[in-house]
Amino acid sequence: MAWSIAEVARMSKVTSRTLRHYDEIGLLPPAWIGSNGHRYYEEADLLRLQQILLMRELGLGLREIQAVLDSRLDQVAVLREHHQRLLAERDRLETLARTVGRTIAELEEGKDKGEMTKINKPENLFDGFQPPSEAEAEVRERWPQAWEQSRQAVDAMTAEDTESWQREVTAQMIRMAEFMVAGTPVSDPAVQAEVDANYQGICRFWTPSAAAYRGVGQTYVDDPRMRANFDKIADGLAVYQRDAMTVYADARLS
Repeated sequence: MAWSIAEVARMSKVTSRTLRHYDEIGLLPPAWIGSNGHRYYEEADLLRLQQILLMRELGLGLREIQAVLDSRLDQVAVLREHHQRLLAERDRLETLARTVGRTIAELEEGKDKGEMTKINKPENLFDGFQPPSEAEAEVRERWPQAWEQSRQAVDAMTAEDTESWQREVTAQMIRMAEFMVAGTPVSDPAVQAEVDANYQGICRFWTPSAAAYRGVGQTYVDDPRMRANFDKIADGLAVYQRDAMTVYADARLS
């Protein structure tokens, strides 16, 4: 069974213009084009469109999405990781919403009575908030000046700057995953070239020494949230990235 571009646009709420653009850049070509020049899509194309839209929701750019879809990475595993993170974030936001709702109710009750609000369970005020991880706290403690410089640089970024930076980081992670899946040693010049791009990217915010850069790589492994960001691309990527960064620090920064 096949669906016309108009039908796909209606079902997916993606404009025909966007679908034509996806075809032009090779991200989502139609199954075939009719004698009337109209594009037609089959079931496999609809599934690919769903994956594209899912990864768009997760903040990936079109180039990064195409790299994932066309790579040898396990797409089901990647989507499963995304799914788990979305469910976890949904649960956290629901808890946070309940926390705010409970606080509003208590404040309104105190206001109606003309009394100072009494907090029955102070710990309930903080349900749903995410504390910094142990690894993140360690980075702050060991390199406080660098941490502050990095924070100020991030705060100064525009929304466009942030989106571009996130796309760049994701693209680097995907390229490193390709090397890992291919069994390329972390000392390989091509891998080290990617690590150099990673280092130069960090230098936009602060300039880590060899020890500090090794520490950043270790943080990618030790911090559950950071590790999840890498391993959602490919299982084991955080360790591979850490090992490659260690080689780079020993060879280029020591």
